[in-house]
Amino acid sequence: MQNVIPRRKKTIREIDVRGKRVLVRADFNVPLDEDGAIAEDTRIRASLPTIRYLCERDARVILCSHLGRPQGRVVERLRLTLVANRLSALLGWPVVALRDCVGPEVESAVAEMSGGDIVLLENLRFHPEEKKDEPAFAEKLASLAEIYVNDAFGASHRVHASVVGVPEYLPAVAGLLLEREIGTFTRILEDPERPFAAVIGGAKVSDKLEVLENIISRVNTLIIGGGMAATFLASQGYGTGASHVETDRLDAVREISAKATKRGVRLLLPRDVVVAERLETGIPTRVVPATEIPDGRVIADIGPGAADDFSHELASSRTVVWNGPMGVFEIPEFAEGTRRVAAVLANLRGTTVIGGGSTTDAVERFGLADQMTHVSTGGGAALTMLSGKPLPGVMALDDAGTP
Repeated sequence: MQNVIPRRKKTIREIDVRGKRVLVRADFNVPLDEDGAIAEDTRIRASLPTIRYLCERDARVILCSHLGRPQGRVVERLRLTLVANRLSALLGWPVVALRDCVGPEVESAVAEMSGGDIVLLENLRFHPEEKKDEPAFAEKLASLAEIYVNDAFGASHRVHASVVGVPEYLPAVAGLLLEREIGTFTRILEDPERPFAAVIGGAKVSDKLEVLENIISRVNTLIIGGGMAATFLASQGYGTGASHVETDRLDAVREISAKATKRGVRLLLPRDVVVAERLETGIPTRVVPATEIPDGRVIADIGPGAADDFSHELASSRTVVWNGPMGVFEIPEFAEGTRRVAAVLANLRGTTVIGGGSTTDAVERFGLADQMTHVSTGGGAALTMLSGKPLPGVMALDDAGTP
């Protein structure tokens, strides 16, 4: 089995930041509502410990992040002023939003900073050089600071200039959020308290195949839900109605099932499912055995019997990692399976790790996020770690013990 992190990386606690100019790559890629306001600020709140740590040591804090997908051009509704305002309110301290992330005006603003000051650079992805990881752009960002801190777990699977380019020019360490995220996933993958269960859901097997291939050698129980259950059911010869089946993944799914049997891993598929003609609110639903899905119907959620089975199995686990909902939880008629899994994990006497993305959205929607051991801020990065692969943004940081 591959180690997620070959060597421990230096953290913000292991470097002298007092009075220094510190460039912090944060993840402020928050959801916006139809009016362009911040709909949910979990990622902003998650950055506060690192920012406060630096301010308490009179560092001059230069924050940078992306927001949305502006495709390398300025998009007014994706400016980071609204993030700066929210940060300022949360910190009780001014956060100055700059109108660009590189250039003479930015350099002048940074030169005028005093200890404890905070500025937020403009959306990095207004510049196409960010996503292209162009060295000249990374060097311009690095020239603003004396130290680089990566606190953007949610962006650390990206090979972008602000993630992997800047560390080539500055001492580079992990922030407190990144340290916690990496530590949590490393512990559950390498030394979990057992029984260890993984709950994997979502729409497509192809999105989670590498996770399944890695996790099957580590867990005691593997629970499959969501639309991807259709491909597992089809691999066993069952009809799946109008549910999407990834026919090119059937052999891979059979191999996962065979590995589970060989390793003594308990593999649970839903015994019943909620089906509907379309995945829309107000559509009539039925609960049917998973092996008897009617023609013209699609899997929208796990059924109550499956929710009972999954809850019973999870209740005896001591470590659970969950990535991917059990159904289309955004629609009330299809939310019960996901809610049931979230509820049992919220009351589990053990370690519960929520693997980012839509799973994080779900536990927050049900008001259960605070009852989980760890709710990840990064969907793609969490998938990369659960797949057993190193994160480029972490690998770019200085190894612990280096001068």
